[in-house]
Amino acid sequence: MTPDQFIEKWHASTLKERSAAQSHFNDLCKLLGVENPTDADPKGEWYCFERGASKTTGGEGWADVWKKGHFGWEYKGKRKDLTAASSQLQQYAVALENPPLLVVSDMDRIVIHTNWTNTVSEVHPIKLEELKDANKRELLKAVFTDPERLKPKKTIDALTREVADKFAGLAIRLRDAKHDPQAVAHFVNRLVFCMFAEDINFLPRHLFSQILDKSKTKPEVATKMLAQLFGTMKTGGLFGIDEIEWFNGGLFDDSSALPLTRADIKIIAEAAEFDWSDIDPSIFGTLFERGLDPSKRSQLGAHYTDADKIMKIVRPVIIEPLWREWETTKARITKSKHAKKQRELLNAFLERLRNFRVLDPACGSGNFLYLALLALKDLEHRVNLEGEALGLGRQ
Repeated sequence: MTPDQFIEKWHASTLKERSAAQSHFNDLCKLLGVENPTDADPKGEWYCFERGASKTTGGEGWADVWKKGHFGWEYKGKRKDLTAASSQLQQYAVALENPPLLVVSDMDRIVIHTNWTNTVSEVHPIKLEELKDANKRELLKAVFTDPERLKPKKTIDALTREVADKFAGLAIRLRDAKHDPQAVAHFVNRLVFCMFAEDINFLPRHLFSQILDKSKTKPEVATKMLAQLFGTMKTGGLFGIDEIEWFNGGLFDDSSALPLTRADIKIIAEAAEFDWSDIDPSIFGTLFERGLDPSKRSQLGAHYTDADKIMKIVRPVIIEPLWREWETTKARITKSKHAKKQRELLNAFLERLRNFRVLDPACGSGNFLYLALLALKDLEHRVNLEGEALGLGRQ
């Protein structure tokens, strides 16, 4: 199939998602000169349509196409929300063995999202008409044959260090302005949280960035508007015409905001331009700890401890022993002939995870505890998936 034939056919198509998905994918394989799932893997063991998957949020679903070690692929009808489709596919990622690429398409567009661990995610959109471009076709063919070609060069650790350096400068400026260290650390983490919340849609999109843009020449306006935003996040309600959810946990325990200068706002605005959905949340603890200690304020960025180093302790001390316990429990479940006993064994292990306690007597930033919790939640999810595979349902 030539690019012109493919474009003409699918530009004119009015088929619904269910009717069009497999036909579109098979035509795409012809266009790119790669095998389709049925020809390459008749048993559907590593490359197939309609791959069943358990969502991380609970419940069951299907990835429209899956190729092990390459991609998960989700179709939507023409002009549907591909951002929502991408979020849906992300929920399947663990059950799909975390493919390095997540692809969504509405037949008029194909959008490739990278999904490698500890790399900054990248998005490669390809419009239908752009398939005339040989470079675009080669990029798309790599999804099927050489996904490593699309692996981003920048790591999350490097990005997080870069952002930490930005906030190091801001924290030093605020401390030099004689603000209380606790107030500085608290305020900086509020700003960081707002950037996370904006980029993962916990706050209305671009709301925080708009505040910075409107006040870049009027610092007093920034302080006033940030105080209003923090106050709304404390209780939930309207901020202008936008509905703001209530943010619990104590970070927004009051509406106070420190006075800022134009230079301060410039630093914050530069930090806000990063995609915060890619930044390691452990930055919160690092910034808070360094913001409190005057002797370490010049080390704010340099002393960020990346997740890989922390996991060198968490894995052998916490996760690997628990995983061995689960393997033993799973063997007992398999040997048992009684469904009630099997469920009791599974539930007992999940209760073991729920009550597992991690102590950090030298806790500074809290990053060790945060990553330990995250690892335990990942382990819990894997156990749930394996319990489902054993026929015990989602607990």
